[in-house]
Amino acid sequence: MAALFAAALGIEREWRRQSAGFRTHILVSVGACLFTVVGAYAFNTPGESASGVLRVDISRVASQVVVGIGFLGGGAILKSGLNVRGLTTAANLWLAAAVGMSVGVGYYFAAFITVVVALLALTGLRPIERRLFGKAAADDDVRSVPRRREGPGE
Repeated sequence: MAALFAAALGIEREWRRQSAGFRTHILVSVGACLFTVVGAYAFNTPGESASGVLRVDISRVASQVVVGIGFLGGGAILKSGLNVRGLTTAANLWLAAAVGMSVGVGYYFAAFITVVVALLALTGLRPIERRLFGKAAADDDVRSVPRRREGPGE
């Protein structure tokens, strides 16, 4: 489920030719889902400690997923002079992780609604944003730049 929901978010980024696209969104979401499942269920079994009480805080795994995704999203944000690009892609990666975490705890409907709202915001608000704020199509996005191919002897 996490992969399917993230695929929808990733396809939109691929369509816009962003650096973090289809595969990246799926990997982020599935990874976040797995960390959430492991955090919620693998450590939920009581065990023994020196005092006889084992305290487990399953929210610690979820919080570290958010921190890790913040680091990954930071790599998508580029600043050049006064221009900042990649915020939408970084936010979309963050959202893909949240969707994966939601699926990981069984909140499929919340994940589905989140993806629908995100896709509406990513596609439906673009013309409104252009009209109201005069933004160009790529004001907030990172564009991939093709690398120069090197031939023999270069």
